[in-house]
Amino acid sequence: MTVAGRTVLLAGATSPSGLTIARALIGAGARVIAVGRDRGRLDTLAAAVRPDTEVSTDAPHGSIRIEPCSLTDEGEVITLATRLAEGGEHIDGLVPLVGGWRGGGGLAGQTEEDYRALEHAFTAVRVTSRAFDTALRASEAGRFAIISSTAVARPLAGGANYAAVKAASEAWTRAVAQGFAKTARDAEQPLRVAAVVLRVRGLDEVIDRVAAQIVQLWDVDATKLNDRVIDLA
Repeated sequence: MTVAGRTVLLAGATSPSGLTIARALIGAGARVIAVGRDRGRLDTLAAAVRPDTEVSTDAPHGSIRIEPCSLTDEGEVITLATRLAEGGEHIDGLVPLVGGWRGGGGLAGQTEEDYRALEHAFTAVRVTSRAFDTALRASEAGRFAIISSTAVARPLAGGANYAAVKAASEAWTRAVAQGFAKTARDAEQPLRVAAVVLRVRGLDEVIDRVAAQIVQLWDVDATKLNDRVIDLA
């Protein structure tokens, strides 16, 4: 198994990390569906990906499709998932990339406004994983991956809000993994889908490694990958 020929949805793809990951996936022969709230930024992403991406000669040509959608609006995300399914799209991977940072000032500096701003990332993880759960389970090699932080293992007072949101996202992802395993076990079928956590210290520092790891998720059997926390720090 490889990612070549598979469709991977990047939820919140308009960040610099989204561009790097999209290029890596397309270069490996995957089809990327880039989702974000801002149509203009999605157009910019698509334009940046197309001329600079080298596609492997031994893999089907990758491509990118853009889909405007608010990833914290459950109704919009469900509508998108339904429309893609009805259009014959088979989603093999989901990577939520909604993120951000607010912190500093010790514990007293952790405001509710800061927390609510960061909480959008956790909301996107929950909403997208539910909306595309059926599609991932239907894939012969479904993969769900989030990018978390080493702050979960060693939270600091000045980053308490951030660490709390990342910890919640990890717990949710591990619950998704348990659901995948239980369904396969109850049906007495081999496990074909996997949910995984990728931990980094600073995303900008290791984004190329993160992108390569995401591409390689389809090289590993689901039974060895599901419910893993992979430290890329």
